[in-house]
Amino acid sequence: MLTYMFFVGPPGTGKTMLASRLPTILPQLTMEEALEVAAVHSTCGASVSQQGWRIPPFRSPHHSSSSVALVGGGSNPRPGDISLAHRGVLFLDEMTEFERKVLDSLREPMESGNISISRAAGKVNFPANFQLVGALNPSPCGEVGEHSRSTPDQILKYLSKISGPFLDRFDLTIDVPRLPQGTMSDKTLGESSVTVLERVNAAREIMQLRQQKPNAQLSGKSLSCYCMLTDDDSQFLEMAIEKLHLSMRAYHRILKVARTIADLSGHEAVNRQHLSEALGYRAMDRLLSSLRN
Repeated sequence: MLTYMFFVGPPGTGKTMLASRLPTILPQLTMEEALEVAAVHSTCGASVSQQGWRIPPFRSPHHSSSSVALVGGGSNPRPGDISLAHRGVLFLDEMTEFERKVLDSLREPMESGNISISRAAGKVNFPANFQLVGALNPSPCGEVGEHSRSTPDQILKYLSKISGPFLDRFDLTIDVPRLPQGTMSDKTLGESSVTVLERVNAAREIMQLRQQKPNAQLSGKSLSCYCMLTDDDSQFLEMAIEKLHLSMRAYHRILKVARTIADLSGHEAVNRQHLSEALGYRAMDRLLSSLRN
């Protein structure tokens, strides 16, 4: 799994609601995955519902949580929220309100998918293969642009609460703007979670048949095989990476997102349309770039 994303937008635009709906479009846990989750929760004395034991877990710790609460620890090591969210979703609302050191403590498990806790009595390993989802306002006043009461320097200082190395590990940063006028009176219904889930399951099946793993778990070498680009598209992506001052890690993550977009739309090859959409999910990079220019 190991997919990380966050929503950035003004207060009241539905960021928290979107995050809370994510488990409804995730595939059910396999028997093996469900047993892993049950084993982790049993170490805390938590019971597992017989009806929903194959539903991916959802954890939403408060922003006052400590590093121990998130990654686990104690004299008698217990799993933290990242392990209790194993095979599910860990949601961090108001991400800029978390202490920076607490967020940075997530960097290692985000890369490895597990957390090791060493104490005098020994070393304990807990799984931490989770989807990290965050939400934050784009500025101290909650707005950017003409409606903002904050200066660019104030906004940069506010956003600097999230370190660059931590931000670099996110696959998607999605802009959630205010709804345009007339939206509330529009009676047209959007897609249901069931419909979206069917599309997700179909894409996951394509990934399994092609490479026996989700796109998020592809190595750099595998990407060159399963995400081949034309010379023009490769140059287009490199120019975008240079313009946004992104790292090689971000480059690989964009390729994985583009590969997934192609799978969701039923395309065998990744093309510029998929790359452009993947780059569109880099809202924070564009915001930071505009503030620095």
